[in-house]
Amino acid sequence: MAAANPNKVTAVHGLAARGDQELPFRMDGGVKIFELSTSVVRWTILPGITVDAYAYNGQIPGPRIHLREGDRVRIHVRNGLPEETTVHWHGLILPNQRDGPADITQEPIPPGGAYVYEFTVEQHGTYLYHPHANPDRTQALGLYGALIIDPARAADDIRADHEYVVQLQEWLKRDGLTYPAMPMDGGHPNYFTINGKAYPATDTVRMKVNQTLKIRFIGTHNAFIHPMHVHGGPFQIVAVDGQTLQPSARYLADTVKVGPGQRFDVLWTARRPGKWLVHCHIPHHTSNNNTETRGGGGLMALIEVE
Repeated sequence: MAAANPNKVTAVHGLAARGDQELPFRMDGGVKIFELSTSVVRWTILPGITVDAYAYNGQIPGPRIHLREGDRVRIHVRNGLPEETTVHWHGLILPNQRDGPADITQEPIPPGGAYVYEFTVEQHGTYLYHPHANPDRTQALGLYGALIIDPARAADDIRADHEYVVQLQEWLKRDGLTYPAMPMDGGHPNYFTINGKAYPATDTVRMKVNQTLKIRFIGTHNAFIHPMHVHGGPFQIVAVDGQTLQPSARYLADTVKVGPGQRFDVLWTARRPGKWLVHCHIPHHTSNNNTETRGGGGLMALIEVE
């Protein structure tokens, strides 16, 4: 698979730039209108380390689309990539012609083209969106985002004191070029990111003893199964793939295997003060180009409890 063309980069974003920013909308006759656009950007994942990537609205991960069960939505998508694209709304019940598979339910959106997706939201929970035109290339280069849907009834919501969305990604950077990472000889990733950054540039969640944290693990990556582990005690698994588990079906664990496309909502309680890790339990995935930086790298983030 060819590298992202550095000559097509339209914007350069430094280490301070963050993805997963909530996407604004406007109302039109009771319909929520969202705007998505794709482009090629240079995105910083660590000090001095960039990837040439495909981005929604200039950010990696793409902007968070926050909806409510029952919403009528219309999403305008404009394609600024040097290749065709579509958008698939992973896990949603919607009209077939709005599902997104290229050449199956729609003609792919050509470079410079546009398409409108419109549907009514019938579910709630943790979902994602990503392309369904050459996803092994275009999703691997950065096209993915969180789709968070609140329940229509407040009683159906599982609340916590804090919330953290974790979107996983795998990158292959070689000889100054960025290639789509794949589980094959010559295609294995050498960088890994949570929400578009590699440790120690990842987030720190700050909370207090006895507070609760809802972590939404989202498998926005393409290739591997990542056993995501939280230090400091077990968490309770409360939802899987957008489906809330009945109280009798919820269970305690300290590691959850997040495969491509999967989602797990878990509740973690801060039992003791200190710095507690959230990380993949495959050691290679917690390194940066096979080296550790300040104790680790890649798929690591901190929960700091006081």
